[in-house]
Amino acid sequence: MAEKFKLIPEAHVFLMKGSDEVLLLRRFNTGFEDGKYSVIAGHIDGNEEVRAAAIREAREEAGIEIRTEDIEVVGVMHRKSEDERVGFFLAATRWHGDVVNAEPHRCDDLSWHSIHDLPDNMVPYVRRALENYLNGRFYDSFGWL
Repeated sequence: MAEKFKLIPEAHVFLMKGSDEVLLLRRFNTGFEDGKYSVIAGHIDGNEEVRAAAIREAREEAGIEIRTEDIEVVGVMHRKSEDERVGFFLAATRWHGDVVNAEPHRCDDLSWHSIHDLPDNMVPYVRRALENYLNGRFYDSFGWL
């Protein structure tokens, strides 16, 4: 019997300061898109709800606590590169604690950027997801020919 297809789920956090600024991190020493900016993100662990995964990643990467009621799913993207993934994009405007680079071995810059003027060196699908967020587009696919 053939093994069933597996899809990798991810949670990405748009941490927003005011209506204009988003927290970006520059990937470093990860083996994927190093030197490019992304958002707080990671795999969803088994037996973990999407918002719980986003909250965990925010704690692990930026040292902050987000309450479940302060984060909402704002987009979904089915993407393909070397494998297939489904990314859930969540936005939060409130959190507790100071934002810090809690993973300096994987991130060499953690800084606020205008969502209307993103750096050129962005992970392409993350740039598209931020554009989707700005334009109210909930679902997208990326990397399919």
